[in-house]
Amino acid sequence: MSLSSLVVPVLLAMVAAVGLRKRVDVYSALTHGAEEGLTVLLRVIPALVGLLTAVGMFRASGAMEWLSALCAPVLERLGIPPEVTPLMLIRPVSGSGALAVATDLMTSHGPDSYIGRVAAVMLGSTETTFYTIAVYFGSAGIHRTRHAVPAALTADLTGFAASALAVRLFFGA
Repeated sequence: MSLSSLVVPVLLAMVAAVGLRKRVDVYSALTHGAEEGLTVLLRVIPALVGLLTAVGMFRASGAMEWLSALCAPVLERLGIPPEVTPLMLIRPVSGSGALAVATDLMTSHGPDSYIGRVAAVMLGSTETTFYTIAVYFGSAGIHRTRHAVPAALTADLTGFAASALAVRLFFGA
């Protein structure tokens, strides 16, 4: 038996031992935590359903292709391949949608191509901004995001540009 297979059982035993020493009802604390988790889930689910519906509608309407064509000249000047525009549009909203777009890019251009590498680095260096805001702000009961959304989208844009730059620097274009 390896040490790594013992980590979880040892951790659980330690939590139970500390709870017993401090005279805490570990089981009721566990069920209370699970109840709070379900309450948070009920507050977050409506925002997530809305987000996923909006992504599906955006892709199905053809708006993604139109916006991609509109952004292409600006992206070429920034050194970002225009082919990754759908990834840049979907990534802040949906991680699974972004993964599907990146898979399509790698299937059509190859994983070792410039476009495939930029897509892979973009996936690793950016966040699903609106999903994260919906989950964290929703669980905390925050309704006004104020400067969080513009700051997060600026960080995403910086991550997109830095991804293309990093791939060019490390692999050449």
